Amino acid sequence: MRVLFAALASAGHTYPMVPLAIAARDVGHEVHFAAGEHVHAPLHRLGLNPFRPADSFYEIYAEDLGPDLVRLRPDLVVPGWGVPEVAVAARRAGIPALWHGFGRLFPRDIGLVRPDGGRHLDICPPSLQDEDFLAAADRIALRPVPFSEPAPPVTGRPLVYLTLGTAFGTPEVLTTAIRGLAALGSHVVVATGRVRPAELGGLPGNVTARAWVDQAELLPHADLVVHHGGSGTTLGALAAGVPQLVLPQGADQFANAEALLAAGAALRLLPGELSADAVTEQARKAPGLRDAARALAGEIAGMPSPDEVARRLPEWAK
Repeated sequence: MRVLFAALASAGHTYPMVPLAIAARDVGHEVHFAAGEHVHAPLHRLGLNPFRPADSFYEIYAEDLGPDLVRLRPDLVVPGWGVPEVAVAARRAGIPALWHGFGRLFPRDIGLVRPDGGRHLDICPPSLQDEDFLAAADRIALRPVPFSEPAPPVTGRPLVYLTLGTAFGTPEVLTTAIRGLAALGSHVVVATGRVRPAELGGLPGNVTARAWVDQAELLPHADLVVHHGGSGTTLGALAAGVPQLVLPQGADQFANAEALLAAGAALRLLPGELSADAVTEQARKAPGLRDAARALAGEIAGMPSPDEVARRLPEWAK
């Protein structure tokens, strides 16, 4: 069977889909991946046949993908939630489509169009998912499996991991969080994302800052994850059973932080509450979250694996 995945060309949208794409490849399906060139390098390395549809660089419109649907003739199209026009193109071509979520269903006011109807591969544990979506959507549970590009390993415990993702973050927010976390005396690893490490100035001796870390490898060794509330980091930390401190910056991050807070798996500092002292204070409370974090890790572990779902893809291509 030939399966076409499609996503926005960003780590936050493409990487959650990679584990299922790999599993589909491994069970014998022919896999192709439509996305802008920004994410082509890791997809090439994994043998997932990436290509850029028509003139698209980030978003993909129905007209962008139409010629490639004729060329590839996939049996099933798997559009990420961030590319709703891909589902439109599949519908026009008479090809079955299966939405792939990237976390909790996002609020209506963040600049993305919510997916309309259809069946959804849902990687969010039900206890954190939007209640209206749970009640109304046709969902297929899929275990979230962290994926990231390789990077040199990080050692040293206890370990605190700090990231504001690849789309958000400023030197001011990062340096404030670093000052607060360094006061704990733990080894603090910072993934600086869009901020160059040099912009952070001199760092305390127990802080390591890198533009990119292998998050999937790092998270199981962390004692605390301090982050922006992006879906990938949220679910990765939950899968590892690690307490979280969320510093939401925009998009769906405030809703994700609220859901984590309600579940007892995270603490939160809103932008107006952020200071180095507040970060230190909240981080010291984090061990009390571990039981709730581990309970959610157990819920995630019980969800069907990418391999199990990949073997069922032919059912949904009919």
